[in-house]
Amino acid sequence: MEILKGLKIGYALTGSFCTFDETFKLMKKLIELGAEIFPIISSSVQTIKNRFIVPEKTIEFLQSKTKNPIIKTIEGAESIGPKNILDILLVAPCTSNTLGKFSNGINDTPVTMAMKSFLRCQNKPLVIALSSNDALGLTLQNISKLLNTKNIYFAPMKQDDIVKKPNSLVADYSKIIKTIECALKQTQIRPIITI
Repeated sequence: MEILKGLKIGYALTGSFCTFDETFKLMKKLIELGAEIFPIISSSVQTIKNRFIVPEKTIEFLQSKTKNPIIKTIEGAESIGPKNILDILLVAPCTSNTLGKFSNGINDTPVTMAMKSFLRCQNKPLVIALSSNDALGLTLQNISKLLNTKNIYFAPMKQDDIVKKPNSLVADYSKIIKTIECALKQTQIRPIITI
């Protein structure tokens, strides 16, 4: 875990709100281990109220736990690559919508722009923690495309309900820190999918 001390992590959140409890715990753990967090949030995270959390609570959490301003705009995200301030970018959770846009070159949200900007200027790892009810459906082609793209790494995923949601995959948050460590060594953690 010494590798995380002083690590500058861009931490992007998209609208898979059911995983926010886990993502907040992970962010706190990364900070405890000495990482510096640069938060980035999608428009959905900024505006959608739901049964899991409201935007104000997310913003309050990020402001209280991180030392850096929250990146909330496409314009703010565009400078991430040229400024070269991050060692790694983590998207946790990453929705299938964000994954689909990014894998097809669409950069019309703060998070997709951050992903593009981060990769275009440097040879550093982008880690994706997917949360999708359609990962084994139409989204699978986007996963496959990105698995074969340099500097992109996936956190291990598990089927969260094989009966009611047979195409669903959710990142295993207990393995994201290990994923980050592997990605910094340019290695994809295995296995990628478990039951």
